Amino acid sequence: MTPNTAHTVVRDYHHAWTSGDVDQAMTLVADDVTCRAPGVDLVGKEAYRDYLAGFAPMLTEIGDIAEFADEGRVALFYYPRTATTSDAPAGECFTVRDGKIVENILVFDRLSYGPPASS
Repeated sequence: MTPNTAHTVVRDYHHAWTSGDVDQAMTLVADDVTCRAPGVDLVGKEAYRDYLAGFAPMLTEIGDIAEFADEGRVALFYYPRTATTSDAPAGECFTVRDGKIVENILVFDRLSYGPPASS
């Protein structure tokens, strides 16, 4: 049995939501989670779930770049590919306590994920 390390929690969470299973991902998130993302600060599991569920269906692929783990903190860097972008990187820094994600700092270029520019 694999230990429930912060790295394992974050990898399982990331795999679940990027595969379209937001409900499974939320089993790894604390009820009082906070998330700082471009243009929004989210507080609570429901707000976080709604935010994630709004983006997850747009994913066409995930391109992994790197990940780093240090006890209760884990950082992931990847390319969340959609119909509008394939080369805009994203970074997330998670804090995990007692087997649940309690904080996520999410960094990405919002403009890259907007509607394609009309010609």
